[in-house]
Amino acid sequence: MTTILAPEIEASVRFLDELFAATPLKEVSFRLWDDTLWPDEKPRPATIVLQHPGSLRAMFSSGSEQGMGEAYLADDFDVVGDIEAGFELIDVLGSRATPHGLAALIQYYHLHRLPAGLARRRSGRIAATAGGRRHSPERDRRAVTFHYDVSNDFFRLWLDRRMIYSCAYFERSNDDLDTAQTGKLDLLCRKLRLQPGQRLLDIGCGWGGLALHAARNYGVKVTGVTLSRPQVELATALAAEAGLDREVTFAVRDYRELSETETYDAIVSVGMSEHVGADRLAGYFETAGRRLKPGGVFLNHAIGEGPRPRRGLGKSFTDAYVFPDGDIPPIPVVLKAAEKAGFEVRDVENLREHYALTLRHWVRRLEAGHQAALTFVDEAAYRVWRLYMAGSAHGFSRGHQAVYQALLSKPERGGASHLPLTRRDWYA
Repeated sequence: MTTILAPEIEASVRFLDELFAATPLKEVSFRLWDDTLWPDEKPRPATIVLQHPGSLRAMFSSGSEQGMGEAYLADDFDVVGDIEAGFELIDVLGSRATPHGLAALIQYYHLHRLPAGLARRRSGRIAATAGGRRHSPERDRRAVTFHYDVSNDFFRLWLDRRMIYSCAYFERSNDDLDTAQTGKLDLLCRKLRLQPGQRLLDIGCGWGGLALHAARNYGVKVTGVTLSRPQVELATALAAEAGLDREVTFAVRDYRELSETETYDAIVSVGMSEHVGADRLAGYFETAGRRLKPGGVFLNHAIGEGPRPRRGLGKSFTDAYVFPDGDIPPIPVVLKAAEKAGFEVRDVENLREHYALTLRHWVRRLEAGHQAALTFVDEAAYRVWRLYMAGSAHGFSRGHQAVYQALLSKPERGGASHLPLTRRDWYA
């Protein structure tokens, strides 16, 4: 007996059949609004749930990652199961996009035949709007606060107990998040070879987790700067609570506004130089170099383009909703800028697998705290972070992105670095 499908269901099934005929999906299935399953009833890690007859048109009409992300934010579709596995969809489409982009590929499969429907729109987080000169201090301040000034309580819900918002360091893949983040803080401090009484500058200090750890465990005095006032307020409160307010100070300050009279024995920057811009990296390193004493070291920890960059699919969702003006150049660009500013490259380590593990912890914790998260943010903001972090985990695991720790030395005038001959002390 032949099953007669409703016209809008038939059109959606035909579109999926044609779009993925050449490259079948292995990890992803679709469930239509009437519970029709495509391509079959076989369980798969991720299921894309189309909420209404216009869902596919809402997903693909823009021909861009941003458009697909916005359809998810609007609940035109949802993702059930392993959302990271759902990014197979992006990989497949990216591998087949024409030289004219995703839009040309989608139109080839007759997007116009799909029902338009009435998309269900949500109010809530909207795309960032640029204004002013790119990477000017004022525009950078707006870009940073767009991401970080959401809600301290929201971030606290799914980060570790110290609220470290950067790649953890796993000695074993099954380490819990607190253990792995403690491992990362110790690794940073050991690479810097911090000694009691030294002065450390933390550029982009977040909620102060590294600064407090370094002061408590390595006896250093720390100055932390960030563009986020809520971060400074919480970090300052945590320092007072820990009895470290004389050892650690935090300020809302752009790295370009650091005092010309203050110098430090060591500088660290974790997850901040992504906001600088590739064409301004030399100035960033020059500024850090002026604040660093001769013989000191600077550890720059930042995301960069990975060894297997993925083809972009139009406008970026991350640029619009997560990190406006973000820039992650490949590591040779970063190191060249550092050397131009007078630094000597002493060590580079890629921790991309560690970041994939970190992000999976964050996604699981966020999903488990979905209802609690809605106490602090709206559903759209929850979906932004769920989609962004799952996609990032996918990107790090596939090598589309990497995260590099670069240890840079500022040799004395005669060339002395005063660094040990080996790295043995890092792991002793």
